[in-house]
Amino acid sequence: MGKLFGTDGVRGVVNKELTPLLALRLGMAIASHYGEGVRILVGRDGRAGGEMIMSAVIAGLLASGAEVYLAGRRGYAPTPAIQYAVKERGYDLGVIITASHNPPEYNGIKVISSLGIEIDRETERRIEQVFFEERFRLVPWNRVRDEVRVDDEVNDLYIKGVVDKVDKNLVRSKGFRVVVDCANNVASITTPEILRRLGVKTYTLACNISINPYREPEPTPSSLQETARIVRTLGADLGVGHDGDGDRAIFIDEAGEVWWGDRTGALLSRYIAEYKSPKNVPRAVYTAVSSSRLVEEYLKKVGVEVRWTPVGSINIGYRLLEEGGIAGFEENGGFLYPPHLLARDGGMTLALFLEMMARENKRASELFNELPKYYAIKTKIPMPRNKALEVVKALIDEYQAKGVRVVTVDGIRVDAEDYWFLVRPSGTEPVLRIMVEAKNPEKARQLAEELAEKARRLSRQ
Repeated sequence: MGKLFGTDGVRGVVNKELTPLLALRLGMAIASHYGEGVRILVGRDGRAGGEMIMSAVIAGLLASGAEVYLAGRRGYAPTPAIQYAVKERGYDLGVIITASHNPPEYNGIKVISSLGIEIDRETERRIEQVFFEERFRLVPWNRVRDEVRVDDEVNDLYIKGVVDKVDKNLVRSKGFRVVVDCANNVASITTPEILRRLGVKTYTLACNISINPYREPEPTPSSLQETARIVRTLGADLGVGHDGDGDRAIFIDEAGEVWWGDRTGALLSRYIAEYKSPKNVPRAVYTAVSSSRLVEEYLKKVGVEVRWTPVGSINIGYRLLEEGGIAGFEENGGFLYPPHLLARDGGMTLALFLEMMARENKRASELFNELPKYYAIKTKIPMPRNKALEVVKALIDEYQAKGVRVVTVDGIRVDAEDYWFLVRPSGTEPVLRIMVEAKNPEKARQLAEELAEKARRLSRQ
């Protein structure tokens, strides 16, 4: 049987891997699996091909008897807003047209369960089975639900849900000034309004919706340098950069330094453990193997256990659901706050961070500088997945023989005395990802170059 779903949904280059025909058939497969009459909320971000792919998916859903609701007149909504609405408004399912942080030529389709979290791997497998075996259940002509209803409350419901979970008056009392970079996408609809309702003076950058983002949709220290310059120039208290669908948040302190999401996740996890988490919730956080070793160093001091997962917020969300915990996060800027949503949410992350700054009366730089210091280098090498898997296998064989700590939950993670690295195939692009951190910046640079060269050599064998 073939494979459709990757780390987080189905993704591909528009009109190459991801065509209207595939979207139509996937829509039929989804509704066929769940059965006639299933109530599905559909929405999208502003990527190229979004209207086309969404229309094809809706056609497939209707053909197989689904009852379809659109998130607003054009379907525009951040991914976490749609997930929140599915959970809070009692939909059976959500379907979101997005490729999140992938390059602009990509789009994708992700399926959300009634819990507001991505469907589990077994359900993905069953939908794939319907798709590839063409076991579509098309309803008779007189049972086709031809009307797509509009749910106009999705975005406002979400904004209110975020704002209500923090101390509004405390945040408002600080008079914060924040620069928000929406990456020319759907966070433009919600994040500026969240900030306004929290009494924050807001400066917006790229907060409209366009298929031509002014930067890469993935927020990283390199892609947010212009945003960081604006934060410094304006003397703002904080900057935040979102990805394409608004479920990630990467922060910039008042000095203009851009911080990876595992740093934010460690700080927020400590804050939640101290101020917001009920006593009966396990003092545990879940994070992917791509997160820094500093997470364990920092959280161990406050009695919070770190539990490692494969990369992908879906893995973190289901661990939280099954085992309980105070939070989950990824180095890419995804943060999961269970009282709100078992999925990453950039708007909720921002609201929590501002509350932490306000309650502890600290600048962003002061908070980040409390963390152990590691120097990070992240890169990716174009490579077919089968070759990337071969590279990982060769590295596992090599490093297991060296007597260092090797974790093979997702790719290969090696922890040595003064550095760690992760090499893994991407679940959303044909690339091999390399992440290195060391106490010494030169050591990090040298190791990253050596691993990249070794990976290229092994891929040619």
